Amino acid sequence: MITLRNRMRAANVSAEPGHSPTAAAAGRGPLRFAGLAYAITVLIIGSNLPTPLYAVYQRIFGISDLDITLLVAVYAAAVTVSLLLCGPLADAVGYRPVIAAGLVTAAAGSAVLAAAPGLGWLIAGRAVQGLAVGASSGTLTAALVASEPAGRTARASFFAATATTVAVGAGPVIAGALAEYGPDPAALPYLVEIGLLVPAVWAALALPARFGAGGQRWRPRRPTVPPAGLRAFAEPVTVGFLGWAVAYVVLALVPSYTAATLGSANLLVDGAAAGSLLVFAAAAQIIFRRCRPARAQWAGTGLLVAGLAGLAAAGPLASGPLLFGAIAVAGAGQGLGYSGALQRVGELAPAGARAGTISLFYVISYTGAGLATIGVGSLATAMPLTAAVEVFAAVFAVATGVTFVLLTPVRNR
Repeated sequence: MITLRNRMRAANVSAEPGHSPTAAAAGRGPLRFAGLAYAITVLIIGSNLPTPLYAVYQRIFGISDLDITLLVAVYAAAVTVSLLLCGPLADAVGYRPVIAAGLVTAAAGSAVLAAAPGLGWLIAGRAVQGLAVGASSGTLTAALVASEPAGRTARASFFAATATTVAVGAGPVIAGALAEYGPDPAALPYLVEIGLLVPAVWAALALPARFGAGGQRWRPRRPTVPPAGLRAFAEPVTVGFLGWAVAYVVLALVPSYTAATLGSANLLVDGAAAGSLLVFAAAAQIIFRRCRPARAQWAGTGLLVAGLAGLAAAGPLASGPLLFGAIAVAGAGQGLGYSGALQRVGELAPAGARAGTISLFYVISYTGAGLATIGVGSLATAMPLTAAVEVFAAVFAVATGVTFVLLTPVRNR
């Protein structure tokens, strides 16, 4: 999600202070591009390793479903803070120090999670991971775009966005496999991640010292939207919030929901159930990449309604095929709707306020999705987890259906 923030900014990188065509060309190269692509993929995979491990934490540390949702919310809050602070920092000092520091911080977060003796350490580890992802993923995208060998910024931006979405989905699958079939399930996935981050740090340190530096002073970015755009801005913000609320709940609670629904204790199956949502989201983004923003949002919300309805029905029916089918449909809806929403925000944002407008879009999406996840976790303290997820699915199916109806008149815009 975050890495898309710099797609539009990076596409105009040669027009910014300190980004001359000569300087941009000096940063290009196939090995550099490959190294940065590897770095962003490994970073995002690592940030999503905990998804299938929540059931392990419940067994080892006795944490509740509400505690799990708090872990997700802490991560989202840390990402948001880091996003607002470190994007401008990279523009001021260059990409190399910010990316390298972010990747080292990601390794530190994995180390904390691997050694965690209880909930407090898990919260700390997720917060550190959130800071790392917010600091370096957007900057990695900008560096990836600037280093594309042929200077094809649109191609590099699309590659970064799709790779990120796939990595979000791959993280739970990898962690589930390692935890299910390897030793020490609470630590092994993070130790593997630390090892994978070593070449990523090396790729960051190989960047030119001032690559990406614009010469401006650093200051925290305050999310803003021009008053004239508030009404139009509400449309994509609503779609973005709905899509990421579904994604967050799936990543946080669907592994446990899958185990309860299917009577399965296989961590690989649980991780695949959660991760597949983002894999199908990436597939939808690829297949429908030429779809107009309004139509993409409209179609995405329609698919989300169908997916949420299937998710609500899978529990009572104890149907594995229905559960995985519902997640696939919801994932396609999330990817399509979110992609259209982000494009629409880019259209609405004036050139002089683009970064602030897009930042506000992310802040609302992250904050809303985190609160929705906490809400489902709170419900799970008063009722069985399966019932809490079904209530969430039903409520959000109605909300998304209303949005779908409201978007129908403008779907061809």
